[in-house]
Amino acid sequence: MTKHITCLTFDFDGVSSWSVNGQATPTMLSRGEFGGVGALRVLDLLKERGIKSTWFIPGVTIETYPEICERVVAEGHEVGHHGWSHVPPAKFTREEEAEELAKGNAAIRRLTGQKARGYRSPSWDLSPHSVELLLAEGFIYDSSMMGDDYTPYYARQGDVIHRDGRVEFGAPSALLEMPISWSTDDFPHFEYLRSKSGGLPGLRASSAVLENWLGDFEYMRRFDWGILTYTCHPLCIGRGHRMLMLEKLIDGLAAGKAEFLTVEEAVAEYKCRKKGAGSSLKAS
Repeated sequence: MTKHITCLTFDFDGVSSWSVNGQATPTMLSRGEFGGVGALRVLDLLKERGIKSTWFIPGVTIETYPEICERVVAEGHEVGHHGWSHVPPAKFTREEEAEELAKGNAAIRRLTGQKARGYRSPSWDLSPHSVELLLAEGFIYDSSMMGDDYTPYYARQGDVIHRDGRVEFGAPSALLEMPISWSTDDFPHFEYLRSKSGGLPGLRASSAVLENWLGDFEYMRRFDWGILTYTCHPLCIGRGHRMLMLEKLIDGLAAGKAEFLTVEEAVAEYKCRKKGAGSSLKAS
């Protein structure tokens, strides 16, 4: 059965994107504060179009913006884990990473009544311990890696990187990877950053980004089945001309017969299809 699934996902970082990096001046924090404005606009649009999405929310954002996060849940959107403090797992020790996972899940349980089923690492930078810890914490999927574009796969454990550059891939785990890409993430296209080591120019025309994003979906339609995940940040996509782009994206996807699902729903679809199709699907 032909099916082209689209997952609209929103990383509701709020002020955490800046505060965890020591950028806590009023102007820098205000960039994160705009995420609250953008989140409400996004929720209004999704409600108007009848679309359910997945929101990856750090624990600190749940504590800082409880009313907005409660609305996310009340309107039927999935809440995924996005760290407690929005610090990438690769910067933690194993013990610190485990503590962040547990602390973030405690906040999600208070918000939704249950622990998160899905995880997305802040800045998409997992540690060598992440897959093990995510499985121990009960996650069924991760959405932080880029080894495919339209086909989920099972995250590996035990990769060995030799000193001469050779790589020995480890065995697949039970954690399903729902792949993403910087190319279908709004932040690198739109946000302007400057630092001592360089900068991120951002500020691209939304029309060019829209063309790329719809192009990725159009290419997926050449295959019988696939899942395409878009990553947006309310503080970024919530700006006026970018909201217009998001509207056009949804319209274009709908015209192409996209099926809008939460990531958790897409995981269930993939597992059901793989179970029924056996070896006809791409090997994990």
